[in-house]
This record gives sequence, structure tokens and C-alpha cells, in this order.
Amino acid sequence: MNKTQKAEIVNALTEEFTTAKAVVMCDYRGLTVGNLESLRKIARGKETKVQVVKNTLATIALSNAGMTGVDIVDTNIFIWSDDAIAAAKTVVEFAKENDKFSLRTAYIDGQAADEAKVRAFATLPGREELLGMLASVWMGPVRNFTIGLDALKRKKEEAA
Repeated sequence: MNKTQKAEIVNALTEEFTTAKAVVMCDYRGLTVGNLESLRKIARGKETKVQVVKNTLATIALSNAGMTGVDIVDTNIFIWSDDAIAAAKTVVEFAKENDKFSLRTAYIDGQAADEAKVRAFATLPGREELLGMLASVWMGPVRNFTIGLDALKRKKEEAA
């Protein structure tokens, strides 16, 4: 890989990491290609990106994006998304199925996060779940109003 290719990769990753709400670094040593493909499939379903990047290039891209303070060593796979909850759920879901896959560190909203914080984010409801809850709350008064009207109608019919 020549310098221009490396520069292109660093620029692309810097742009991705700058806009991402969460960047999670995990150890994938011991996983098969099939395992990594299933991780990518899970990530695609949650609109999350997954990529194995050389440590030096990733370090440069992270520092350019303002994410510093973490040493990147050994084998790493990077998982990032515009939705911090989706990235956390992707990692935790895949880690349950594969004991060789382990979380190293993460950046959530530009701040370093440990495994406990990522697991806490994974337990939060996702965007679709929150929208469903909001719709249910909004429909509550309408539902109660129609139940009341129906009860009033029955009462008037019984009285007549």
C-alpha cells in the first residue's frame, strides 16, 4: 500500500469517525471469516459500519477526529454508527454469540467509554422502539376518549 492509498484511507476514516456518534474497537482474534461476515450482516441491519483497519492508520484517523487517549494494539475491528445505541447493540449481540470476540474500548459522543458504558447503551431502547412508545403515549387520550364514548352509548341504550 503506497502513501496516497494510506492517505485516502485515513481521510475517509477521519470523515466517518468525525460524524459517528459511536466508534467501538473490539478484538476479533480467533474468529473465522464466516463469523466476521455474520457480524457485518448484523451491523448492516442496524445501519452500522464494520471495518478492519491497520492500527497506525486508525490511530491517525481517530486523532484527526478528536478521539485521543487510547492505545491501539493487536488485532482490532472498528464498528461505528451515527446511532450510538445501534453500535452498542451490534457489539453486545455479536459478543453473546462469539466468546472470542471482545470489546476493547469505545468512543461515544467523542468521549472514551469502557465496556460497562457500552453495555449500558446496548440495554437502552432503539429509535424504532422509542417511536413506538411515543405513538402509544399519543394514542392514549384518543383510546380513552373512544372507550368513554362507547360506555356512554351503552348506558344510554340501556336507559332507553
